[in-house]
Amino acid sequence: MLLRGAGYAVDEAADGNQAKEMGAAEPYDIVLTDLRLGTPDGMAVLRAIKEAQPQTEVIVMTAYGTIESAVEAMRLGAFDYLQKPFTEPELLLKVEKALESGKLRGQVEAFAQEFREKYGFDNIIGRSEAIRNLLSRVVRIAAADVTALITGESGTGKELIARAIHANSTRADKPFIPINCAAITETLLESELFGHARGAFTGATTARKGMLEEADGGTFFFDEVAETTLAFQAKLLRTIQEGEVRRVGDNRPLKVNIRVIAATNVDLSEAVEEKRFRQDLYYRLNVARFKLPPLRERREDIPLLGEYFLNKYNQKLGTRSSFAEGVVERLQAYPFPGNVRELENMVEQGVALASGGLITVDDIIPEGGADSAAAGKTLAGIVDQAERQALAEALQASSGNRERAAEALGISATTLWRKMTRLGVTFDSR
Repeated sequence: MLLRGAGYAVDEAADGNQAKEMGAAEPYDIVLTDLRLGTPDGMAVLRAIKEAQPQTEVIVMTAYGTIESAVEAMRLGAFDYLQKPFTEPELLLKVEKALESGKLRGQVEAFAQEFREKYGFDNIIGRSEAIRNLLSRVVRIAAADVTALITGESGTGKELIARAIHANSTRADKPFIPINCAAITETLLESELFGHARGAFTGATTARKGMLEEADGGTFFFDEVAETTLAFQAKLLRTIQEGEVRRVGDNRPLKVNIRVIAATNVDLSEAVEEKRFRQDLYYRLNVARFKLPPLRERREDIPLLGEYFLNKYNQKLGTRSSFAEGVVERLQAYPFPGNVRELENMVEQGVALASGGLITVDDIIPEGGADSAAAGKTLAGIVDQAERQALAEALQASSGNRERAAEALGISATTLWRKMTRLGVTFDSR
């Protein structure tokens, strides 16, 4: 009577067997079931409904003495539970939240299906105009087989876009090989990419193919390309222009057919002006450019992304966690300095910390703003905050002289500049 009075269409089942039959025959939005039904009981109804119609949300009703059973039901896939006796507002609120969850999950699945069919890629989630325009350009550029440059803040998904370009290109059935240029020293990077001839250095008892040769016919993705040296950039330019590589210690060039996609969170035009990046390589890479928007500029995607990561880590950890009331709204108000990667880490943490299957604001949202987020609960955040403070103190002590500050910190001036850019550190003489 309460549900019908609130405008819902309601069917009733006389017992567990009838409930199982009805649930299997029709995809209901919500099923409310008591746990104590005789045989079959509410647990059996829950299992049957979720097996037949996984998208149906189940709310279990239980007396005070069987809360443990309700918690077990949530582990088996129930959306939530109602403790008897319950009030009208409690019932209607649970039903409303279950409907919202089902609707959001349906949107995530719909967008994933659309992107899978339209773009050949299903790990990009979003309904914002920025994402749709971006993927539309990906499809148009992918078939052109030109080099591409992807820019954007850390954590915005540059490798995902690179993979989408590859997946929609004529090279889709060939290798996609990524490498993070910032994670490997220059000497090792050159050997890994170009390979080496026999006897090129101590221990090189046999010749070895480089990663660029392994990618022949496919796509090679250079992440953090701005972290490379000018000498390496010259070799990369030759590979792109001439379509050939030269193994370390070998004078004979080898032909390779690869498409190069590069990504960076650095302003390359500024790096060119400061003589830290080759101008000719910049122009060669910048044939097709994609600039990824930060998450704070597409807040309408946050609920979908949050639900996507929630489903991902529920499956991974074998849980059935959900967001408490107000959490999604707080997520949309948060600035996300770490972008999508930070959101994913926050949701994973929330799933791990959730008590009783409910993720609260305290489980997922760092206190304060962006600064406290960086100095918050993750090891990376703690390290970033410590580096930020060390840079600021060194700049203050050197009156803003970067060379002296870098020397005091035991790093190069280029590394200092990169860290200042990434961590948002500036110097004001006042």
